[in-house]
Amino acid sequence: SSKKLANNSTDFLLRSTTTHSPYIHSFYPLPRLSAQVAVVEHTTTSSEFHSEFSKLTRLLGDYRTTKMSEKMPSRPAMDHAEFRRIGKETVDYIADYLETVQARPVYPGVEPGYLRRMVPEEAPPEPEEWEDVFADVERVIMPGMTHWHSPDFHAYFAPGNSYPSQLGDMLSNALGCVGFSWAASPACTELETVVLDWLGRMLQLPEHLLAGTAGAGGGVIQGTASEAILVAMLSARSKVIRREREVSQVSSDHDVMKKLVAYTSDQAHSCVDKAAMIAAVRLRKLRTDTDFALRGPALSAAIEEDKADGLIPFFCCATLGTTPSCAFDNLLEIGPICCEEGMWMHVDAAYAGSAFICPEYRPLLDGVEFADSFNLNPHKWLRVNFDCSTMWVKNRSDVVDAFNVDPLYLRHDNQGLVTDYRHWQIPLGRRFRSLKLWFVLRMFGVKGLQQYIRKHVSLAKEFESLVLSDDRFEVSAKVVMGLVCFRLKGPNYLSESLLQKINDTRKIYMVPSKLRDTYVIRFAICAATTEPSDIVYAWNVIRGLAGEVLAGVQNGA
Repeated sequence: SSKKLANNSTDFLLRSTTTHSPYIHSFYPLPRLSAQVAVVEHTTTSSEFHSEFSKLTRLLGDYRTTKMSEKMPSRPAMDHAEFRRIGKETVDYIADYLETVQARPVYPGVEPGYLRRMVPEEAPPEPEEWEDVFADVERVIMPGMTHWHSPDFHAYFAPGNSYPSQLGDMLSNALGCVGFSWAASPACTELETVVLDWLGRMLQLPEHLLAGTAGAGGGVIQGTASEAILVAMLSARSKVIRREREVSQVSSDHDVMKKLVAYTSDQAHSCVDKAAMIAAVRLRKLRTDTDFALRGPALSAAIEEDKADGLIPFFCCATLGTTPSCAFDNLLEIGPICCEEGMWMHVDAAYAGSAFICPEYRPLLDGVEFADSFNLNPHKWLRVNFDCSTMWVKNRSDVVDAFNVDPLYLRHDNQGLVTDYRHWQIPLGRRFRSLKLWFVLRMFGVKGLQQYIRKHVSLAKEFESLVLSDDRFEVSAKVVMGLVCFRLKGPNYLSESLLQKINDTRKIYMVPSKLRDTYVIRFAICAATTEPSDIVYAWNVIRGLAGEVLAGVQNGA
């Protein structure tokens, strides 16, 4: 009968579904299949049965087709042989790009939203050929690229890049470890500790900032200086809260937090403001001296004011090599004040810190012995590709106590005996970034990196001399490293107009900053391949367009 046939057939189909798709009970089509089975089982006539049974068969077929396509792609995206061939071709493309990057306009001429119009609305349902994918690098990506490694790029600060670093990142990606703990990959943890000690000794950092074999301090690689500053500020906050609750018998963390105040200079990077926002503490940005440096008397006066108002000074971020002008706060004045007040001093040397491996620039770091933490970015000026921001702390337990979250699934047998870097940072996961730093330090050597930094400083001095040779211009801040701040003499709008014209040509690229209320143009030596001829070329572009700006003013334009 139809009823018996229906029961037997549906039992068979359900057994078949279970046999061929063991995950069926985990996926969304099951309710639809079950509902259709119920309809089939309750049919009363042969025609109804055949109609409803056909629907069930189609549903099952659609489901199997979907699951088979999910589990068995039409072909592997790239096998070992293809990877070998394509990888070599990609390395050739990278080398060709870097070798000829100056032939491209340094700044893109696209409008916002250009890329969306060049790609489909949705991802492809079927795999595409590599040749088609890679062709879109030139068609879609390169038109919208700012070429940071062009000798005509003079914006922001130097971006790190080198072939040893790229190979280190390639190997890190292939190994694919997520080194949140020693057990997750012992080599990832131990190499980072050792290489940070190497770099620390190159900088002549105090021993208490190094891990050594039994030190209380040590180094860690963060993603950016912004992360390092946030980690330092949160560690300082945690430490002072514990102290105040023990000493003053304060009832809650919030009662302490609402009184905390941090300090930095009015030239400090905006990431200090952001760290204070995240930490939910007050931040005072103190006025700097005529060289745009934070001095001890300004800090002392602010601390006394705040203590008189019942606030708790707990943190100071000093900067060595500020973003607006590469100014240097006075650590020898600030440091002792922080120690006397029981404040955490963090030293941010994101850009300029790399130069301290050169003996002639090391005196600018004097006073770091007072610091609780210190950071620099090898991914700026030490030939290491982004991201790699090295941070050292005087007492690692201050950081671990602030960030220690220890669920059972992350514990391991050697816990407490080894470093677990997950307790030194905001995220849990971390890449094997020490590989590329290790490769760079070994393949350039200390002398090679010193030579690179000295060359950049020399090029900046050449540009400074060109500016000073033209009476229409003035240099707006001391040139200490690889940055020259200059402007057209006169109202701000002259320099604003000049920079706009310069960047519109797409021949060279720069960005501005403000020193007090004065608008200045920043000329940074950035690319590893920049030569004296590139400095002359940039100056010729600048002075030619300056003539147009001044002529326009004279003509009333």
